[in-house]
Order: sequence, then structure tokens, then C-alpha cells
Amino acid sequence: MSEPWPTELLVGDRGHTLKIQFDSGESFEIAAELLRVESPSAEVKGHGPGQEQLVFGKRLVTIVKLEPIGSYAVRIIFSDGHSTGLFTWSYLAKLGREQSTLWLAYEDKLKAAHVSREP
Repeated sequence: MSEPWPTELLVGDRGHTLKIQFDSGESFEIAAELLRVESPSAEVKGHGPGQEQLVFGKRLVTIVKLEPIGSYAVRIIFSDGHSTGLFTWSYLAKLGREQSTLWLAYEDKLKAAHVSREP
């Protein structure tokens, strides 16, 4: 299976969503909050297994800017200043495909940590 290639990448809903269309015909609308809490940055994912950080209080975060990184990724600049995650096309496709599962797991982690999506 070939890597997904975006044919359209748009910030929607006043920065609250990223709309992405792939050459495979798949299309997704991903919430800025989910992108922020699942950022592939070292700040969020750590430098290895077990080093992940729970990001919370990001319900109102928005996408401020998209910066292309070569031909393989995009840097998303968020309203809270976070900008270190490089979202590859395959990672964006994974987030789009798995967003329901990721949301449920995120809400479970928030509940277990006694923290909230609210800022």
C-alpha cells in the first residue's frame, strides 16, 4: 500500500478543525484539540515508549497556521504556542482513521488523571 498523499489541506471552523483530502479518496475532518493532544512532538510523545505526556485543558485550542515541511509533512502552529510537532501525511491519515478510538482513550486518560479538556 502506498503512502497517502494529500490533495487538499484546509483549516476550517475558524481554526477548530483541519480538513484533509487524500489521493486515495479518503477525507477527514480532525479537531484541532485532537491534533494538539496527539502531536508527534517530543513534548507530547517523549523520546521513547512510556515517556508520553498527558496534555489537557486544550478544548479551545485552534490552528493558527500551517507550515509545509518538505514534501512529507506539515507543522501545525496552535493558539497555545505549541509548534514542534511535524505531522507526516501518514500520521494525519492514521489520526483521521482512528479519531473515534483516540478520543475515547483520551477521555479515559483524563478521567483517570482527574483533569479536564477545559482550559
